[in-house]
Amino acid sequence: MIEQQAERLWTYEEPLRFFGFEIGRIMSVVRLSSGGLFVQSPAVLTPDLRSALDDLGEVRFVAPASKLHGHLYMEQYRDAYPDAELLAAPGLPARRPDLRFDQLLGETPDPRWAPDIDQVAIAGNRWLTELAYFHRPSRTVILGDVGYHIGEQSPLKTRLMARVFGVYKQVGPTVDYRLTIKNRATLRRAVQDVLSWDFDRVVPGHGEIVETGGKRAVIDGFDWLL
Repeated sequence: MIEQQAERLWTYEEPLRFFGFEIGRIMSVVRLSSGGLFVQSPAVLTPDLRSALDDLGEVRFVAPASKLHGHLYMEQYRDAYPDAELLAAPGLPARRPDLRFDQLLGETPDPRWAPDIDQVAIAGNRWLTELAYFHRPSRTVILGDVGYHIGEQSPLKTRLMARVFGVYKQVGPTVDYRLTIKNRATLRRAVQDVLSWDFDRVVPGHGEIVETGGKRAVIDGFDWLL
């Protein structure tokens, strides 16, 4: 179920079908220095998952990657953890008027998680601004839809799709994302900010985790931009 990737860092994978392709999705859980949990891209809160989270600590913050990625089940976390804060990516409050968000995420991490997690707003796309996170203690970058990484463990149909969309065995966004860039300079600066972090592991939004060599993988995946 929940898999420990490093000290105070866990991931949880669940199925996700997108236009008939099984791409999966990955939730990341960080135990902060304060002891609370920072949950990124929350998964369906099943009884088993809730029990596993409760064993790790108190859920304090629930964060998406973007208005598209990782917000579908935030209401379940609001109900289960009424003291937890729901964090919004740019554009998400308008998409989820049914939810009350405690903070709109941007370039600057909140002091309550800044000792452990840094963040960058990846802007420059016409319709999507995403948050990339960096867990310093484990040297791990956590991405969403700008970080597909479809590998050999995916179904054949998904692997074929990934080749067409340019995300097979490399970290990066799909072709449709690239075609809707409105400001390449802004996007380039954001990716360079990510690359300024001292990371080795990459947890993508969809696909397989890059356990080591993550910085090289991001450079290679964004060579069309850099």
